[in-house]
Amino acid sequence: MSQSQFPEKVGQAVPKVTFATRVNDEWVKRTSDELFKGKTVVVFSLPGAFTPTCSSTHLPRYNELASTFKANGVDDIICMSVNDTFVMNAWAADQEAANVTLIPDGNGEFTEGMGLLVDKADLGFGKRSWRYSMLVRDGIVEKMFIEPNKPGDPFEVSDADTMLSYIAPNAVKQLPTTILTKPGCPFCAKAKVLLHEKGMQYEELVMGKDVSFTSLKALSGRETWPQVFIDGKHIGGSDDLAAYLA
Repeated sequence: MSQSQFPEKVGQAVPKVTFATRVNDEWVKRTSDELFKGKTVVVFSLPGAFTPTCSSTHLPRYNELASTFKANGVDDIICMSVNDTFVMNAWAADQEAANVTLIPDGNGEFTEGMGLLVDKADLGFGKRSWRYSMLVRDGIVEKMFIEPNKPGDPFEVSDADTMLSYIAPNAVKQLPTTILTKPGCPFCAKAKVLLHEKGMQYEELVMGKDVSFTSLKALSGRETWPQVFIDGKHIGGSDDLAAYLA
């Protein structure tokens, strides 16, 4: 199958499907109308939960950029996969996926309706989804990014950054930020206020709970709290952070 044979569904309605999901040990049916009607939704679909690219990059980056998507008019981000609800729930628990709605297309009905159900029997997977993403407004597909038909599992255009660049080319993307703090530390409180004022989301690692004094020294080379890291760079303490943000 060549890439040109993958159907472009732009301008068409998404398939009408009822999804069998498991919530709090009870079966809950969710429909396409519930997921898409009256909403702006980003969908990304992938070959399978727990598979390498899906777990290491595809899902985490959409989760990471969720607030930026929502600031630019996206109501929900859906991860669709031809897996059953038990597998999808286990994957959600295993991942940082709180900002993404994981939908099990267990029978492949939605994916087949999109024309993107492919045979991965050579891997022992059976029928699975080709990797793609799309923007859906009120149930109508506005834009699709379908991965090229190449051997293996190409991951070139369905990523979160490509979709965000389409929706909001000038959007300021959140830089991954971590702050190591100590309970009761006034300088830590000051640093967190600085980050809040700049609208920067961050992960906080607290001494005694998430991180140790030894880890602080090993990671930053310093013995004082807080220590801030932004986009892989060690910024330093609260005064260093103020200078960096200025």
